[in-house]
Amino acid sequence: MDAAIPKPPNARIAVVTGGNKGIGIEVCRQLAGAGITVVLTARDEKRGTSAAEKLREAGLSGLDILVNNAAIGAVEYVHDPADGSLTSEEKFSGMDRQQRLEWMFNAVRETYDAAREGVQINYYGTKHVIEALLPLLQASSDGRIVNVSSDAGLLRHIRNEELKRELNDIDNLTEERLDEVLDTFLKDFKAGELEARRWPIVISAYKMAKVILNAYSRMLARRHPELRVNCVHPGYVDTDMTMHSGPLTPEEGAANVVKVALLPEGGPTGAYFALGQEAPFV
Repeated sequence: MDAAIPKPPNARIAVVTGGNKGIGIEVCRQLAGAGITVVLTARDEKRGTSAAEKLREAGLSGLDILVNNAAIGAVEYVHDPADGSLTSEEKFSGMDRQQRLEWMFNAVRETYDAAREGVQINYYGTKHVIEALLPLLQASSDGRIVNVSSDAGLLRHIRNEELKRELNDIDNLTEERLDEVLDTFLKDFKAGELEARRWPIVISAYKMAKVILNAYSRMLARRHPELRVNCVHPGYVDTDMTMHSGPLTPEEGAANVVKVALLPEGGPTGAYFALGQEAPFV
């Protein structure tokens, strides 16, 4: 794990989860380049232990920014039948975005164990990090949370219209109801009833975890108006999670995240940004 960058007097501090590779490490690099003191964390046990030590050493009484980037695809990756000697650029040359997505979907397998793990990491892991660091963020004069989401988490992917309306009714939604939705989804997944129950089908667990993360982020923004809480779709990025099929570089994806992390004081909260631009959650 990279050490935290030395803290100058009165510096802003950012904690980046999933910061050891891909989009995460580029977010760390770009935030540091903007003069932010960065604490890099990772899910790997050794890196995570080191990261926790750096959190303690950093004295996070001045924490300003939390970038929740850690995520997994909630699928099992199967063998790629294509020529392994080809670079990503050669393999996907001439493919548009939809063709690349279809290639990736054909190269993965959705299993119950992967779905359950994906929900735990993509939603509950993010939520637990927020809960742990929330007091420090509230102590900041300009605390902000940036949850790295996806266009896969938009409400258009919910085929049950009643559930879609419920998840969009932030004034009446509760965390307990979010838990119930995910529990029901996983039960139906295990029973092989996703189609019958009108859940998302392709990369279904990833979609549901991101839909629920978006809803939770909007609820958090309303509950804590003193903070800036936003969701970001960084784009379809060339990372391990996409099997390097994404057309955007990690630097480009990270720039879309950093742009939201560094919005001017008093900027939007409870919003969704796609490729750096504010957009609707639907």
